[in-house]
Amino acid sequence: MNWKITLLASLLACSGLVGAAQQQTLKIGTNSGYAPFEIKNSDGTLAGLDIDIGNELCKRLSARCIWVDTAFDGLIPSLQANKIDLINSSMNITEKRQQSIAFTKPIYVVPIQMVARKDAGLQPTAQSLKGKSVGVLQGSSQADFALQHWAKSGVNVVAYPEQDQIFMDLYVGRLDAALQETQSAQDAFLNQPQGRDFGFAGDPVTDPVTLGQGTGIGMRKKDDALLLQVNQALDGMKADGTLETLSKRYFARDITAR
Repeated sequence: MNWKITLLASLLACSGLVGAAQQQTLKIGTNSGYAPFEIKNSDGTLAGLDIDIGNELCKRLSARCIWVDTAFDGLIPSLQANKIDLINSSMNITEKRQQSIAFTKPIYVVPIQMVARKDAGLQPTAQSLKGKSVGVLQGSSQADFALQHWAKSGVNVVAYPEQDQIFMDLYVGRLDAALQETQSAQDAFLNQPQGRDFGFAGDPVTDPVTLGQGTGIGMRKKDDALLLQVNQALDGMKADGTLETLSKRYFARDITAR
């Protein structure tokens, strides 16, 4: 009987090793093309604030990162279908999203602001935008905001799968305005030659229901142990100044959540 017990123990041990090996790999979903949070370099590699945070997170968890680049509105379905383990793509923590997935503590907070031609005289209000076309990223919190606050009042809210398509259509005149996070607009459009005739129109928009109050990493609600590990790692990154350092690298200021 002893050999059977020994064999059973060996099989259980091997099974545990396989499970541990699987846990050491984290598939992280992101949507490139949203500078400076996530961008794709000419050689196909990913870079940006979220990528740096994710790589540091995997390092602290002794895990191997596998980045999965997909459309923004496909991130939550991919998570629910077990195609990825985490979402790290500048995703705001909103009540709507929390109905289907869990989030870490807020990592950073970035204002949402509208961009338009400098001479257009537009403001981020339903009255000012009536009859105008505003571009938003499909599946984003700013899309939820625009649909909730503007579309019902005659504003044409146009959703795009990629942010760079929004800026292109804004530049050529297919759109009157675009709504996105301020730093993305600054880095990917306003600081570029095609953005010289454009600027921020009005103050940042606010709404805790549709826009949330910070950006976090998303994961499945059932993954309680992983959520705890990720939160602990993020707490460590905040305590030792890593998040502040990364923030200042991309924003020249500290945007980490308090």
